[in-house]
Amino acid sequence: MRNTVPLRIPAAVAAKIGYYVYVYSDPRSRKPFYVGKGRGSRVLAHAQGLGSDRTEERLRSIRRAGLEPRIDILAHGLADAETALRVEAAVIDLLGLSSLSNAVRGWRSVELGRMPLRQLVAYYAARPVKVRDLVILIRVNQLYQHGMSAQALYEITRGIWRLNPERASNAKYALAVFEGVVREVYEISQWVPAGSTKYKTRNNLRVPGRWEFTGKVAPDPIRRRYVDRSVASYFTRGSQAPFTYVGR
Repeated sequence: MRNTVPLRIPAAVAAKIGYYVYVYSDPRSRKPFYVGKGRGSRVLAHAQGLGSDRTEERLRSIRRAGLEPRIDILAHGLADAETALRVEAAVIDLLGLSSLSNAVRGWRSVELGRMPLRQLVAYYAARPVKVRDLVILIRVNQLYQHGMSAQALYEITRGIWRLNPERASNAKYALAVFEGVVREVYEISQWVPAGSTKYKTRNNLRVPGRWEFTGKVAPDPIRRRYVDRSVASYFTRGSQAPFTYVGR
């Protein structure tokens, strides 16, 4: 028998529960597939066809089986929207984005979410560094995950980028930068068209006009100079550019 999903949350109930964090689960596997936050009837928006493509596809699959998603409120009575965002970020980090249909990681998850103690300390204690080498600083904010393998970090750093390969070839090192802090340094061997080399932890991406580099982890003296240091000042405030060139 199909469990029906209510069409709305009564105003009197909404006033009592305030801001909340919710989770949608697949009744067939009992596994969560979407985490969100809101107030009022926000929790029902996905059930009514107002969610992302991935979420909608999961809902259609569940309904084709004659079922409805399980919807749970994980926390309610939260003080304000920011508190709800913090709780949502923590839950998404705990479950792991790969198991969810959320399009992005939790809000400010780097600052407020789950991360190894060493990286937490490095993030808040990172001292600015003066770049003394020819480098390309590459932001990996979108794909970076705390605790990811060295191979995975290398592969999200090395490709794929829309850039001028002649200019990029002047850089000796590529610095993987997450939220302004250097996570690793690579010595660049060459730049080649995207999709020319194989990836082990992500799909091979052959996209015209984009490039990727091959290389290796830089020597220890170079790594000690830059890893866990802040290069945020080298990016123009408000800029969304994924990389910038720096050097003598």
